[in-house]
Amino acid sequence: MAGEFIYDVEQIRARARRQMSEGARTEAYQGDVKHTIELLNAALATEIVCVLRYRHHYYMASGLEREAAAREFDEHAANEQEHADRLARRIQQLGGAPDLNPANLLTRSISVYAAGSSLTEMIQEDLVAERAVIEVYSEMIRHFAFHDPSTRSLLEDLLRDEEEHANDMAELLYLVNPATGETKGEDPLARAS
Repeated sequence: MAGEFIYDVEQIRARARRQMSEGARTEAYQGDVKHTIELLNAALATEIVCVLRYRHHYYMASGLEREAAAREFDEHAANEQEHADRLARRIQQLGGAPDLNPANLLTRSISVYAAGSSLTEMIQEDLVAERAVIEVYSEMIRHFAFHDPSTRSLLEDLLRDEEEHANDMAELLYLVNPATGETKGEDPLARAS
């Protein structure tokens, strides 16, 4: 019958027993494992660079909006660390090794480590980084499509967080006057409603 879902349970069990050393990766995995691990290590490097940049901004934030910005920087650093942990676990599930070598981080990272010399510049650098990550993660999701649904799903989760981070940074940017560093008191989302 067309469209009927049929599988041989005994064959699947036998294959699972023979290939136990493969861990979570089974014959159903249709992606290019080596390439997937390379892409995930680039994403991992990006998340680590973002953690470091947000932590630096947390400690260096000053000015009228310091407390609000520092809270966001701290929260985002924690989120980015969680992302890094999830990516490292996925790399390990695929039989790879998370590349945590500090010497390799900046060469593989999608975003840059830019300190910024004012609160406005810090927020702008974080917004630029978030926007770059959103674009790359969106492309990665399309790349994985149905060949690696677990990696795609992980990246979809991370993408939602990155979009929220970009929105947070955009709100902060509009609350701080880029020319003077003083608060404008305007919320871009309130204007859109």
